[in-house]
Amino acid sequence: MNAIDLFAGAGGFSQGAKLAGIDVLWAANHWPAAVAIHQLNHPDTQQLCQDLHQADWTQVPAHDILLASPACQGHSRARGKDRPHHDAARSSAWAVVSAAECHRPAVVLVENVPEFQAWALFPAWCQALQALGYALAPHLVDAADHGVPQHRRRLFLVATRSRSPLQLDLPARQHVPAESFVDIGAGSWNLVDRPGRAAATLARIERGRRELGRRFLMGYYGSWKTGRSLSKPIGTLTTLDRWALVDDDRMRMLTPDEIRAGMGFPSDYQLPAQRRLAIHLLGNAVCPPVAADLLREIVKAA
Repeated sequence: MNAIDLFAGAGGFSQGAKLAGIDVLWAANHWPAAVAIHQLNHPDTQQLCQDLHQADWTQVPAHDILLASPACQGHSRARGKDRPHHDAARSSAWAVVSAAECHRPAVVLVENVPEFQAWALFPAWCQALQALGYALAPHLVDAADHGVPQHRRRLFLVATRSRSPLQLDLPARQHVPAESFVDIGAGSWNLVDRPGRAAATLARIERGRRELGRRFLMGYYGSWKTGRSLSKPIGTLTTLDRWALVDDDRMRMLTPDEIRAGMGFPSDYQLPAQRRLAIHLLGNAVCPPVAADLLREIVKAA
């Protein structure tokens, strides 16, 4: 079987397809930096850098599976107050309908945050796919249940040209702890107690020490009250430097290599040299092992 990948980003969906034995013929994204990294890691895939609202779907190769990760920023609770760009972000999901209308692939697999289902136009979006002959089956999936050392809850909507929705019997894999990817010898360390350290950060570290000992993870912004044990999967990795590692009297942010492993990408998956860009691309990505598990079950049911 073969596939195309819309809003491909760093290539997590494409990497998952590769793990499942599916060829990704074509991938697209509007952001040149993302397209360049996807091309670097998937050199045999035809690439398009374009706003997908403007895509000519007749020029896209025929395919069995349409993979898509439309923008989630307009739906996520982490977005803050609505701003005008969120309307444009939410509307990116309609490109999926346009592509499906043109090619009518057997399967459309869409990934987004669970809040995607609360979008005011979600019922109309679903009805559009149903009008094209697709039966829809939403699956709420935590990446930790698929061997990724991270709790990352996402919606995967499986749309199939079948009489009934395809409910996948997904494997439940053993949870992998964060300590599996944390490299104590890596990164740039700073003293915990240094001039300028925020009082709230110091208080959070002190609570973490009392509850978890001398080495633990800590959310570096938001409403975190304490740390997080390395013996459990890390919380959601985002597009920003969110997670710090505390080790006795020193601390540092996680490295891009650690975040790559925490997302379930292989160690030889190439990243941009710029730290901020690498973290942003990884935080937006689909976890490859999750995509692989879903696609294997879809192929099995086909």
